[in-house]
Formats: sequence, structure tokens, C-alpha cells
Amino acid sequence: MKNANVPTSDSYREYLIESLKDPEEAAGYIGAILEEKDPEPELLRSAIGKVIAAKIGINALSELGEKSYEKLDKMLAESGGSEIYSFVELLEALGFKLEITVADIELPADSESQDFVEAELSPELANL
Repeated sequence: MKNANVPTSDSYREYLIESLKDPEEAAGYIGAILEEKDPEPELLRSAIGKVIAAKIGINALSELGEKSYEKLDKMLAESGGSEIYSFVELLEALGFKLEITVADIELPADSESQDFVEAELSPELANL
């Protein structure tokens, strides 16, 4: 992720969401969370929620993306992401590294996705 001067005001969340509209920034943000050695259970869920909010803000979340997010959010709420972090640890033990990169193709936003607003995110994520 690029070094940036981070505002210290209450607008930090808005600043972060705005920066996560850049696919490279979003990939780096999620990648950094996955690299945490002692992850906090809600950290991955929070990061994905912020990236989703950024995508919603630019109408770039497809219907499939919405459904996938809802399914993953439910899983993360129940497990805290332990399965994902266990997978990352296993890959590292095998000499591999999971890397988050921007896909070569951009999926068009589904017209129905515009109805999926940030307020519909789980209450915990709406305030992150």
C-alpha cells in the first residue's frame, strides 16, 4: 500500500473509503490484513466491508458480488476468519504466499446493485 498522510479528523472513514475506490489500494489493504501474524477476529471482516462500501460508492458491485459478500460476511461473523487465516498459515508453511491482486478484467456493475446501499451492510460494518 502507498504511504499516505492519514487525516486525524472524524472524516478518516470517508478518506479510507475514498482511497479504497482505487483497485490497487483495495488489493493492498486486504493483502496487508491477510499478512497479519496475530490477526484480530474482526479485522478481515472490517476491511472487506470497507472495500465493499468503496465499490458501492462507485456503483461497481455486481449482483454476484453482493451475494458473495453476504455469504462471506456471515461466515466471518461466525468464525472471525479463522479458516482463512489457517489457510494462509498453511500456504506459508508450504512455502507459498497468498497475494491479492487486481483482476485483469473489470466486471460491469449490475444495474440491480445500485439498490444495494451501504445501509444494508451489517450494522457492525456500517460504522467501521
